[in-house]
Amino acid sequence: MNNPAFSVLGLFDSSQQLMDAIPHVRGKALGRLEAYTPYPVHGMEEALGLRKSPVGGMVFIMGLIGAIATMAFTLWAEGIDYPLVTAAKPPFSWQAFVPIMFEVTVLFACFTSGLGMLFLLNRLPYFRHPMLRSKSMPLITRDKFALAVEYDGKALDVDAITDALRQAGAQTIEVLEQPARLGLLSPNFLMRVVLGIGISCFVAGYLTYWGVKLFPVTIPVVHMLDQPRLDPLREDSFFKEGTGMRMPVAGTVARGELPFTIAKEEDAAILVNPLPRTQSVLKTGRQVFNTHCSVCHGLLGNGKPSLTAAYGAKPANLVEGQIAQLSDGEIYYVIMRGKNAMPSYAADLSQDERWSVVNYVRVLQRAMNAKDSDLSGEARN
Repeated sequence: MNNPAFSVLGLFDSSQQLMDAIPHVRGKALGRLEAYTPYPVHGMEEALGLRKSPVGGMVFIMGLIGAIATMAFTLWAEGIDYPLVTAAKPPFSWQAFVPIMFEVTVLFACFTSGLGMLFLLNRLPYFRHPMLRSKSMPLITRDKFALAVEYDGKALDVDAITDALRQAGAQTIEVLEQPARLGLLSPNFLMRVVLGIGISCFVAGYLTYWGVKLFPVTIPVVHMLDQPRLDPLREDSFFKEGTGMRMPVAGTVARGELPFTIAKEEDAAILVNPLPRTQSVLKTGRQVFNTHCSVCHGLLGNGKPSLTAAYGAKPANLVEGQIAQLSDGEIYYVIMRGKNAMPSYAADLSQDERWSVVNYVRVLQRAMNAKDSDLSGEARN
């Protein structure tokens, strides 16, 4: 024997003989026990003293991490970083994320069970395992049962192990040598790795190519453009409206907003501005005014636009005349409905932004028509 012994293996004719031999050999503490059988034998793990597999706990922990991480990511992505309102539901509607949470949980669990079992527990791949070149391997895979005392860090006492296996009823004894160490930088090893990767990629690509060529559409997997669907505005006889999109129920309103039902400007005088003239509100109003209104009405609201003479309309002076006499509700009405050449800004501005602009217009009116008391600092409102 050129190399130290990796294991001493004894063959048995039946699973019962193997189970009877395990406690006999195990009691002598000659090394780590391992059994090889052509089919699972009930109670063998307990007899060998193997610990309970940690795969279940590993899968549970990683699956839980996958579920929590997915929920946190989706809530952050659609609720904070890029809020999306889908079907009038709040952005933090976790129920919509259950399918992807389930999928990622299964993904983490499957990868953990497979890779954890192979690399962490079984320490595979071990292509040079001595059992792969054992003379007993063809017998073990058919009808024989083997009990091996394997190397566990200490040199094996081959003679003592052989005597223990023979006393336990082993018919044949085989000694397997430890394989010679092969460095990771060995040219032979690197060549095998590169060759194995190359062959695997070639075979996978070749099979994928011909699989797509021969079976471009495989039920139930079909191309998305070929699946039956009904476009929203397409005619269809299924619904009584005659279109693929059903009209909303009468009286339906958007979540968090009330419909603007005032039809005449004079009727809007009853509206009361709900926002106080605080610094933050006026700052918002100034920003919105400068963005949407100043191009026509001017930065001071005096009707002097920044447009050229090619602009044919005559913007209203917001700080003098009849506009200055309008109530907050009437100014809000003009923003909502538009007037003359001015379009409606209902779709561009939120409710708070509209009322903030009204407050800022009041500030411009006060600034452009300041009283002596304002200039002396006696008045603050």
